[in-house]
Amino acid sequence: MTAYAVVIPTLVRGTLADCLAALAAAAGPQPEQIVLVDDRPEPLPDPGALAGPLDVLGDLGERTLVIHSGGHGPAAARNTGLRAVTAPWVAFLDDDVQVGPHWCEQLVEDLAEAGPDTGAVHGVIAVPLPYERRPTDRERGTAGRARALWSAADIAYRAEVLKQVGGFDERFRRASREDADLALRVLDAGWRIRQGRRATRRPVRPGDRWGSLRAQRGNADDALMRRLHGPHWWRRALAPRGRLRRHVAITAAALAACALAAAGRRRAAAVVALGWAAGTGEFAWARIAPGPRTRQEVATMLATSVLVPPAATWHRASGLWRHRGAAPWREVAP
Repeated sequence: MTAYAVVIPTLVRGTLADCLAALAAAAGPQPEQIVLVDDRPEPLPDPGALAGPLDVLGDLGERTLVIHSGGHGPAAARNTGLRAVTAPWVAFLDDDVQVGPHWCEQLVEDLAEAGPDTGAVHGVIAVPLPYERRPTDRERGTAGRARALWSAADIAYRAEVLKQVGGFDERFRRASREDADLALRVLDAGWRIRQGRRATRRPVRPGDRWGSLRAQRGNADDALMRRLHGPHWWRRALAPRGRLRRHVAITAAALAACALAAAGRRRAAAVVALGWAAGTGEFAWARIAPGPRTRQEVATMLATSVLVPPAATWHRASGLWRHRGAAPWREVAP
C-alpha cells in the first residue's frame, strides 16, 4: 500500500467539521497522519474552536497533529504542514471541501498507478449547483475555480518533488494562483501531473454581496504569476484570461471623464462618461444575464459592477509594483 499523509490549512471556519467528518468516514486505507495547520493570526481568537471539529475524527484523532502557522496564508500553511510529515505522498485538502465516500481507497489507487515520472495526482472537484434556478454570480465563480487545473483543494504530491522545487511560494498570501504556480514549477522540473479518479465536493459557502469586490485582490497574484512565468502563463495553466483589459479601459474612461469635467470641458467629459457607462453596463449585464435575476442579485451585480473595474485595476497595478523584482521561489529553511 502507498503511504500518504493529509495536510489541511484552515482558518477554523464552520466548514472544517464537515471536511474532517467526510475524511473520517471515507472508506479505504487511512492516512498515516493528518496535519491540521491552524493559520489564524496570533493571538488566537478562540483556542478552543478546534475541539468540536477534532471530535468528528474519531480514531483518526490519534493520528492528527495541530500546528499553528501564524496567519501567513495558505501557501505558507501548507509548507508548514509539509515539514511535519514523513510519508512519501502528501495529499492537500482545503477546509471547505468534502471528500467522497471512497476517497481514501481511490486516492491509494491513484497513487499506486502513478508512474515514476508522475509528481502529482489531482482529484476531481464537483460544485453542487441549484437545479431549480440559475446559479448566482458567486455560485458560478465557485464552480469556475473548481474547474481550475491542479487545484490545491484536492491534490497529492510526492514529498520529494515538493522538496525539489521548494514547496508552495509563500508570496502568494491568498488562496489564488499558488497552486498553479507550484504545478508549473513541477512541470518545468520534468515531472508529470495527472488526474486521478477520486471525487471531492466543494459546496458554495454563504457570503455577502461584496465577495466579488474582495476577489479582485487576486489580480495582484496574477501580476506575480506574470513575473515568474511570463506574460502567457495563463495559456500553460489553461486559466481564463479574464476581463482585466476591459476593466482598465473602463477605469481610464472614468478618470478621463472626471479630469475633463474638472477642466471645464463638459461636452468631452459627457462623451467619455457615456463610454464608461456603456462599458459598465455591458459588464453588469454579462453577470446578470446568466443568473437568477432576482431583485437582490441584480442590485448586487449593479453595485459591484461599478466598483470591480477600478478595484481590479488598482490591485493589478499594486501587484506589478510590489513584485517588480520577484525572483524564482526558493525553499524556506525548516
